[in-house]
Amino acid sequence: MPANLPPDYKAAERRFREAKTVEDKIAAIQEMMAIIPKHKGTDKLRADLRRRLSKLKAEQQAPSKTGRRGPSYHIPKDEAPQVVLIGSPNVGKSAIVAATTNATPEVANYPFTTRLPLPAMMPYDDIYIELIDLPPLSPDHTETWLPEMIRNADAALLVVDLSSDDCVDMLVFVRETLAEKGIRLTRIHDPQETELPRNVKPTMIVANKLDGPSAEENLEFLKEIIGDEFPIIAISAEAGEGVPAMKKALYEFLDVVRIYSKIPGKKAEMKKPFIVPRGSTVIDVARKIHREFGDNLKFARVWGSGKFDGQVVDRDHVVEDGDVLEIHVDM
Repeated sequence: MPANLPPDYKAAERRFREAKTVEDKIAAIQEMMAIIPKHKGTDKLRADLRRRLSKLKAEQQAPSKTGRRGPSYHIPKDEAPQVVLIGSPNVGKSAIVAATTNATPEVANYPFTTRLPLPAMMPYDDIYIELIDLPPLSPDHTETWLPEMIRNADAALLVVDLSSDDCVDMLVFVRETLAEKGIRLTRIHDPQETELPRNVKPTMIVANKLDGPSAEENLEFLKEIIGDEFPIIAISAEAGEGVPAMKKALYEFLDVVRIYSKIPGKKAEMKKPFIVPRGSTVIDVARKIHREFGDNLKFARVWGSGKFDGQVVDRDHVVEDGDVLEIHVDM
């Protein structure tokens, strides 16, 4: 049976052959594995990709000749939505992380302060959103592993410096640089698009340094150029201006809902909700709680989006923010 490999796969395969670093090779193979059709004609090829990926990851984690492992450029995703901060040098990404989390990144008025990805948890109401401060994209240098970090995230904050008169030019540069790497920044990913979802990154613009010189004029120019293409929120991370509004805007931009669980006969657990994309159903939440719950779901009771509290709903019932679910399974 022929493999019938699509053009996107062949492009990723070419990037693998041309890759100079282990990280770039891993990124290319992961993209190939995501694209490759799943049928009998590709069984051997998929198995070969898995073997090559395993070998590369082992090589990545192996101690060097000095006995030390190299730095890790992979931040595993947890329950919290993951958002990367991207931008050109010295736009204030680290200052935003410092202003919204308990992390203490180095904040300095010179470029390339951030060399490695720095994850930090931003609290919002009763959940956390994971922010990852990434090294800058620059005409002089961009880390080879950075595009894959962006692909793996749920969304991006593109930070621009309103105190700089070339803030629009830098935004265009970041956007075009990522486009050359196969990543398209967009307001929202349309499920109807045929493009690979991980290559289309929902992006919100954070216009930082609102208290800087010429910031108001630059903000108006930025809005005029961008229009409705991206949501824009203006802040001063250093002064704290607009930061609470940015956190709220980011939560709404992620378009997720919080669902609370309830064990039959007991009170609901209201301290740690499950986070699922808006439009998710009861079966999606059940699988989030435990895979076996999804496989053995019998029915659920809902408090919130039902016609009445405790209403029995089926697996296709769409949940809403703040719902309480009581899952019943066949054991």
